[in-house]
Amino acid sequence: MLLEIITPDKSIYSGLVKLVQLPGAKGTFEILNNHAPIISILQKGKIKVVEENGNEIFFEVDGGVAENKDNKIIVLAESV
Repeated sequence: MLLEIITPDKSIYSGLVKLVQLPGAKGTFEILNNHAPIISILQKGKIKVVEENGNEIFFEVDGGVAENKDNKIIVLAESV
């Protein structure tokens, strides 16, 4: 899956991932390969990214919006 994390200032992350865990408005949720299309509001919290090589990366966000469609995830974050 392709993940892009973007703020109003710049692109924070772009790469291929196995899993993304996001702080949704109604609780934390994960997106895996071939996940159903989804749009969700994000609250303040941590985004966990597991890259294809197994590396885990964490990003603190102050909220935003996430969209997943056709194995492409775009996170529009207020700040990281």
